[in-house]
Amino acid sequence: MSDFEMDASDDNASGYDSGDNSDAELQAAFERGDLKPGLNVEFNGQRDRVNDVTKLLAKAKDIHLDLPWVERLDMINTLAPLAPELAVQLEKHEQKRANLFKGNAKLPYIRPEEDPVLNDFKREMLFHRQAQSAVLEGIPRLHELGVKTRRPDDYFAEMAKSDEHMQKVRANLMAKQQGQAKSERIKQIREQRKMGKMLAKQTKVQREAEKKDMLDKLKKFRKGKLKNLDFLEDAKALESKQKQSAEKRKQRNKKFGFGGKKKGLKRNTKSSSAGLDGEKSSRRQRGVKAGASVNKRMGKSRRIKAKGRK
Repeated sequence: MSDFEMDASDDNASGYDSGDNSDAELQAAFERGDLKPGLNVEFNGQRDRVNDVTKLLAKAKDIHLDLPWVERLDMINTLAPLAPELAVQLEKHEQKRANLFKGNAKLPYIRPEEDPVLNDFKREMLFHRQAQSAVLEGIPRLHELGVKTRRPDDYFAEMAKSDEHMQKVRANLMAKQQGQAKSERIKQIREQRKMGKMLAKQTKVQREAEKKDMLDKLKKFRKGKLKNLDFLEDAKALESKQKQSAEKRKQRNKKFGFGGKKKGLKRNTKSSSAGLDGEKSSRRQRGVKAGASVNKRMGKSRRIKAKGRK
């Protein structure tokens, strides 16, 4: 049995569990005498706090090592300027926190400068800016000392992860990018459809308003309130313009098609594989209309007469 196991068995035998370290249990163990003398000091409720500057400075001098800066790499610098993107991010974060408090009546309102969450964000931003300043000031000092900060172009280091794993990571990233691109395309199509519906609705309302206006003017002319029919010329010009637009639309549809699904139109179907489509095409070639039979059947009365003759 090792010394550690013997000590553990002694502690268990004395009724003291080393895992229990609450103040009450420690005091009880001290009163029973289970704790060994010299390892613990009885606390009298008062703690002496002495700021002995002389001893502290002497100790700091003893542990001080006079090493060159390249071995220490310690820097005392100011903060780097606040980047525009960080300023925008901070503003968005403040607005988000303000909206959170504004939309939730259960949370008491806290000003941004007193918000602990926002203060954490600002603290992290200060760390980031200080690191940026250290990089901007430290890299030139290293270059002056002849220390290289960039690895050569022909540097080769074995990857910590295998190529197969990195291929999976790359495929996952590509799938996410494709999904995002697809989502953006669908969103754009929806917006275009919404705009198309809106324009069609506006056009319909405008035409109805023009038609109503023309009918009102026609009623006024009949009642003698208008002396000429110039508004009809304007209506004819508008109608001619609409016809031209419709004709252009027909020409474009004839040239470019009507949209819709075009993939798989030339594939065989159940009817085409059974030869039914060929029958339809031959009927069309012979000039027979769709739905009509080649040998037209007689009417019922003529069929009855034909049976009586037999």
